[in-house]
Amino acid sequence: MASFSIRFLGCKVSYSDAQEIRERLLREGHEESDGGAEVAVVNTCCVTHEAVRKSRHAVARAARAHERVYVTGCGANLAESAFAGIQGDVVVVKRRSEETPGFVAGDVGSIGCVHAETGLDRVRAFVKVQDGCSFSCSFCVVPLVRGSSRSRAASAVLAEIRKRVTRGHREVVLTGINLGCYRDREAGYTLARLLREAGSIPGLARLRLSSIEVNHLNDELVAAMRETPAVSRHLHVPLQSGDDGVLRAMRRRYSAATYLRRVATASGFNLTADVIVGFPGEDERAFEHTLEVVARAGITKCHVFPYSPRPGTTTEAEDPVPHAVKKKRSARLREASRLACLEHWRGKVGREDDVLIDRPGRGYGDDYSPWLVEGKIGELVRVRGRAVTDEGILAA
Repeated sequence: MASFSIRFLGCKVSYSDAQEIRERLLREGHEESDGGAEVAVVNTCCVTHEAVRKSRHAVARAARAHERVYVTGCGANLAESAFAGIQGDVVVVKRRSEETPGFVAGDVGSIGCVHAETGLDRVRAFVKVQDGCSFSCSFCVVPLVRGSSRSRAASAVLAEIRKRVTRGHREVVLTGINLGCYRDREAGYTLARLLREAGSIPGLARLRLSSIEVNHLNDELVAAMRETPAVSRHLHVPLQSGDDGVLRAMRRRYSAATYLRRVATASGFNLTADVIVGFPGEDERAFEHTLEVVARAGITKCHVFPYSPRPGTTTEAEDPVPHAVKKKRSARLREASRLACLEHWRGKVGREDDVLIDRPGRGYGDDYSPWLVEGKIGELVRVRGRAVTDEGILAA
């Protein structure tokens, strides 16, 4: 038996992949340890140059504290050379996400199925239903490291959600690289049907989508979200830019007007988004367009990413916007996002919400707004907003 630790960098799909490796190691009889483990697994990210840098740093740190380190995930598939020269026994696992858990477990050494069940890791479970992307945004490296779009069988997804609920998870987040591409054609499932059936599983308090592209935000899906009581009133819909010229250069397949029209059909949902700042061709006017669309769409939280050219993409040799300009624009957008968040939270004062407590003194409401509230971790509590701070909404 080997002891192991595991960490991830990047998105919710990266977390889900790391969790699959963790559970496979546990099933093979290995033991998770917070400190002093023999083996470390670092599931890496490569979406930006900074993500690769942080991944290398995490691997180097793990190599100093463990006998062997497995480097998995997107960073391992795109930037294998980034982990060269790290002192220690470092194994870079350049494989598809579906193949990685079996490879790591086999290399560590299988000793049979000792643990039939794994422990509860979080109040919130991330269940991957789809992987890969068949589109070709000019800046995006994901198709290179994740492959083309593919979906899990609906029966497997629903069985996993039931298992998560049985283990005590109160909330399930459906994750995928491009969730709207989900299809189980043999069983006749779209994402909307999967959402309805998942939301009807007894004991599941809350169901949420990790992210949905605006082109997939159609009437069928919005209706399923509105008509399924367990579904959280939150939508993360990547924008990337509010300027049509930049969107065309990105090959994003929608205009700013299309984005605004589609998200308007989901009024009442708390809207968050990803935005890239400093993409080639983004001048001051184009950036102002982004600020305008963010405001008009009612986006309350922007995840801001300064443009970083990625190897293998059509824009890898392009980075004309100066770093100082990217930094300034990023700060402006983050400040606009901060003010929009505060305004949204102020609307909660004097109103009630159901909050799922996921850490000491903190939890998230139905629309994924953060609350400052006391209670037992994993408990779903009814609260009333008393005031607002920069950290979230204070419960009465």
